[in-house]
Amino acid sequence: MNFQAKRWIFVGRVQGVGFRYTVHRMAGQYEITGFVRNLPDCTVELLAQGPESEVQQYLEEIQNYFGSSIRDIKATEIPPDPRLTDFRIRY
Repeated sequence: MNFQAKRWIFVGRVQGVGFRYTVHRMAGQYEITGFVRNLPDCTVELLAQGPESEVQQYLEEIQNYFGSSIRDIKATEIPPDPRLTDFRIRY
């Protein structure tokens, strides 16, 4: 099983629409850890790590749910962080 960590920046109408709450709820359906938070430039940062297939399915679910609100996604593969043991909304 391949383990991966990804950092995504979601651009579009992603603040003030329940994005963080919804992706936090969705994360509970997958074997992933990480966090989601609003950034000052009106984008949302999402870091998710876990089995590669779980991370990919999670992103696909987010895109399907928020497709019309997301204008762009900037993705970066990052090293896994063993300190992340759950999935949280950061403020």
